[in-house]
Order: sequence, then C-alpha cells, then structure tokens
Amino acid sequence: MPDPFNASVYLVDRQLELGRGDRIAVAGPGGALTYAQLAERVRRAAAGLRAAGLRPEERIVLFAADGPELLITFLAGMRIGAVPVPVSSMYNGTELGHLLADSRARMLLVTPQFTAAAQDALAVSELRDVVLAGGARVETPAGMRTWTWDELLSAGDDESVYGTWDESPAFWLYTSGTTGTPKAAMHRHGSVRHVAETYAAHVLGITEEDRCFSVAKLFFAYGLGNAALFPLSAGATTILDPARPTPAGVTERLLADRPTLFFAVPTFYAALLDADAPREAFASVRLAASAGEPLPPDLYRRFTERYGVELLDGIGSTEALHIFLSNRPGDVRPGTSGRPVPGYEVKLVDETGAEVPPGEPGDLLVRGPSLTTGYWCRTEVTRKAFQGEWMRTGDKYVRSEDGYYTCLGRSNDMIKAGGIWVSPTEVERCLSEHPAVAEVAVVGVPDEHGLDKPVACVVPASGARVDAEELIAHCRERLAAFKRPRQVVVVDELPKTATGKLRRFAIRELTMELVRGRAAAGEQAEERVTPV
Repeated sequence: MPDPFNASVYLVDRQLELGRGDRIAVAGPGGALTYAQLAERVRRAAAGLRAAGLRPEERIVLFAADGPELLITFLAGMRIGAVPVPVSSMYNGTELGHLLADSRARMLLVTPQFTAAAQDALAVSELRDVVLAGGARVETPAGMRTWTWDELLSAGDDESVYGTWDESPAFWLYTSGTTGTPKAAMHRHGSVRHVAETYAAHVLGITEEDRCFSVAKLFFAYGLGNAALFPLSAGATTILDPARPTPAGVTERLLADRPTLFFAVPTFYAALLDADAPREAFASVRLAASAGEPLPPDLYRRFTERYGVELLDGIGSTEALHIFLSNRPGDVRPGTSGRPVPGYEVKLVDETGAEVPPGEPGDLLVRGPSLTTGYWCRTEVTRKAFQGEWMRTGDKYVRSEDGYYTCLGRSNDMIKAGGIWVSPTEVERCLSEHPAVAEVAVVGVPDEHGLDKPVACVVPASGARVDAEELIAHCRERLAAFKRPRQVVVVDELPKTATGKLRRFAIRELTMELVRGRAAAGEQAEERVTPV
C-alpha cells in the first residue's frame, strides 16, 4: 500500500503540527481565521459533507465567491476523499447546467452572488444536495436537499481522514474554454505538494511571513495556487476578496491588507497603470507575478518604474496546475517567460516531433510532477495533448542560446502572412508601446483572396484617440513590413475569460465581422464598437 498523503492535511493539519495554530491563515472582507480556526472549520465541514452522504471520489461543484466558505469546502472535500470542482463564477445557468451534467456532480456549493445562475442550472443536473453559504437561497426540485452553511458545520468535529495517497484523485479544474467546450483536468493529491515545493519554494521563496493576494480567483489554476495552495503550504496568509476585481477594488484591498506577494494577469497590470493606482498601494509588496498571457516588455518597464516592485512573468496551465516556466527574482529578462522551474522540463519541437535548435520556433512541450492525469471523459483530446510523459501546451515558443524562452503566441494563433509566420504577440508588443494604446490583440483575418492578414483590435488609452494609419506606421518603423497590421479596429473592450485572459477566438470572430462590415460599406476609417 502506498504511503498515505492527503492534500488537506498537508495544507492545514501540518501547520498545527509545526506550531502555527495562532498564525492568521485567511484574511479579507470575509473575516480572519487562524490556522487553528481554519482546521476546526475544515473538520466540521468534512463531517457535514459525510453526513450529507457525499462519498469518496464523488464531485462537489463550488460555484462561489472567493472567501472562507469556498476555501473550507475545497479543503474538506479533499479530506474525505471527495473531488471538489471550483468553477467559473461567470457561468450563466445554461453553462453551469452543462458543467454539472458533464461532471455528474452530486453536490453544489453556492453563494448569494450566483444564485440566479444556480437556480437555472438545477433542473438539468443529477445533484442530490445544495449547500447554501452566506445566506444564499434557491428553490430546489423535488428530491433535492438543501443545507445552510451553519447546518453543514453542525454535524460535529470529525478528525478522521480518508485514506488517500499521492495518486488519489483530489480535485478537478475546468479549462477556460477559450478554444472550445470546457473540459475538466483531473489532479491528484500529490500535485498540491509538487507545485508548492517547486514554483512556490524555488521562485517565490514563500515563507510563513508572507501575505498573498491574487487578482485571479480560486476557480482558476493560477489563482488556486496563489491564494490557497502556496500560502497554506508555507503557513502564510491568504487574502480572499469575494468582489469582482477592478483597479479601484484591488487598490483598496492592497492598502487595507498589505500583501507581500501579488498576483495578476498582464491585462490587469495594464488596467492598474491606466487607472493610475497610487504607488503607496504596492509599498508592502516584495514581489509580483504575472501569468495567463505574455507580459509585454513595455508593460513590465512601466509597472516596475511606477511601483518599484519586481515583476516575474511566467507561463503555466490548468493541466500543469501552475507555472512551469518563469523569470526569477534578480534574473528577469523582459519579454520572455524565463527558464524552466526546478522540477519541470520543457522542449520545443517541429511538426515532426523533432526538437528544434535555439532561435527556431517550435511547439512547447512540458513534463513534470504536477501534470493532470487527463481530461474527464475526453479520451481523444487527452491522447492528442499527451505524448508519454510530455504534454503539448499549444504554445509556440523560441529559446535563446542561453536558455530563455520567448512566447510567439498560441500555436493556432500564429498568422501566416505572405507565406511567412507572424507572431501576434510580437506585433502586440510593438503596438502596446504606443501611448494611444491601452490594450491590443492581433488576429489573422482573411482578405478578399481568403489569405490571412494581421489585423489589430485596439482599446484606446484613457483620453486618447487612435489613428489607424499612425499605428500602422508605428509598426512599419519597428517591424518587418510583412508583420505590420493591415487594418486597425477600435473597440471599447476586448472579450476576455472570467480570469482576464483574452478570448482569442471571440476577438477573431468580432474582428472578422467588423472588417467585413467595413468592406461592405466601403469604409476605411476606424470603427468603434462595444463587444458582447
């Protein structure tokens, strides 16, 4: 029999054994909890889940705002051998219903902010129980039971732990769905320890003195690591904010709770700068991290100059659970994703699977201890993504002679213009340096001959007016002629996922529609729309 290992015990009970029971584990608007208080609530929630009939390996979907209830239920589910599934709080009722059916969830946790969508989803699920936290209310179909949060915690204080080990199923995370229907990446108990002892330990250097604040929410792999797995593994403090992230709200949280580690995506760093968040907001932050999409060098420069905080860009994935390529403190090369995190290996291959030399673009593959065991009920997709121990990430990268990796974009986002590959990321970096540009995405749009040409979709900087010809000239001066965007479309915002990542396929569809409409009207001037 393998050695026992339970991720919930590793994250919570172990801190009590290390004498950290009086240290603050959770802070934020939802209230503060010491490690001793967190452990007691996790035990009670575990007893309540057992009393409600949730069995090992059954799924409990967590459709809830970031706060103690979500974190406690996640930990309690793993403690009893069940499989918690945090999901995007931006799903509507139809989307949530599809996910409940796909996961065959037997239980749902919901908080008041999301009861309308939950209500719509209940009729199409196999749910047996609904846990209503924070005063949430829904009308359940006949035969479905409801439990208030207080009722769940009233079953007793059960110290027993289900007999899991490293390979036991722990939790699922659904992918963002930017390339199709969301699919669940299945993660093991041992993966929690692996990411804590690789990226958190070797890159962040996290200690019990740290306070972690993540703009990315707990349902996102990036946010789950930042705001749960990493701080709890080190006896540090996580700052949980249930609110939808805005520059004003995040600034308020920074000033109130004084984090030492801050995590966001490039789009949000740009939003903070555009909102002119005060320098004082980052006075307590010793290190900031970025992931989710490549961080443009100019955005890195502007942030570090404005706030005096080192910013580490990296790349991870839902399938890998967290970041596996990253810059390091004191060793940042702007515009790159850095070098492999200790514990992980990466390689770049061509269409035949042969490794490419430095300077040549290739598809990025990764292997490491935290990779998902596969996608739930997606055999064909799993087989395409995994090649033995290696996982194909879907990203196109190039490696320098001294081992730094630079993102060229998603493999299916690359644009072949005039028979030559164009990296949308490279063109976006160039455009983002223009003062009139707040955000930009470059996509391939077919011209009148059906040949893809780069088109820039631009959000203007506050108070600025975008001149399409000026932006195209800006690129022509800095990039090879074939890389310049052939047109510029101006929009009020770019379609994004719940975690702030660009929805490339949605941007492409929007841009194609606008370009076709412009061509039909014989227009050449810029166009402003608000995407839906």
